[in-house]
Amino acid sequence: MFKLRELPFSEIKDFISKETCEFHYGKHHQTYVNNLNNLVKGTEFENASLFEILTKSQGGIFNNAAQIYNHDFYWDCVSPESTSLSDELESDIDSSFGSFDKFKETFLQSATTLFGSGWCWVVYNPSSKKLEIKQTSNAQTPVTDGLIPILVVDVWEHAYYVDYRNARPNYLEKFFSHINWEFVSKALEWAKKEGMGSVEFYIKSLHS
Repeated sequence: MFKLRELPFSEIKDFISKETCEFHYGKHHQTYVNNLNNLVKGTEFENASLFEILTKSQGGIFNNAAQIYNHDFYWDCVSPESTSLSDELESDIDSSFGSFDKFKETFLQSATTLFGSGWCWVVYNPSSKKLEIKQTSNAQTPVTDGLIPILVVDVWEHAYYVDYRNARPNYLEKFFSHINWEFVSKALEWAKKEGMGSVEFYIKSLHS
């Protein structure tokens, strides 16, 4: 049985209200966990790890497993406290996007223009050894394409509608000012060291 991970905070003042946390985490995220537990009963995935389900399943089982992982990762990508980029992350952003300002502009533009529900990611591509920005729709995740997430923003409306109504750009600006750069820096470090193994380790740290 999978369990809902612990939320790292109860709210983030001036960014995510307690009400949003209660609905986004307590209702939506919890529902994906409940759905997955029900869907895997009697299937080949009944005793599988979340990483195995994420990388081998399809349909409803995949959708709910992916949404658990996507949300898990999102909660760790934001912080109530101010954090700093590692020198390695700063260097890789400069080499991949030209400058930090260009990265911010490209990332926010990508997240703003993603049509409908989905996610906007920064990933480490093991083939090119570069950082890339990827949009995914609904429950899709770059992990299934062999790309290793280091940052994600949730652009499903339930992530921001309570606090920002339909003003996605306002939500995204606040998101950017609350990115947990310490977590992102560690994610990059481990992506380079362990490749896809870093994703499996992250998932097992939350769903052993």
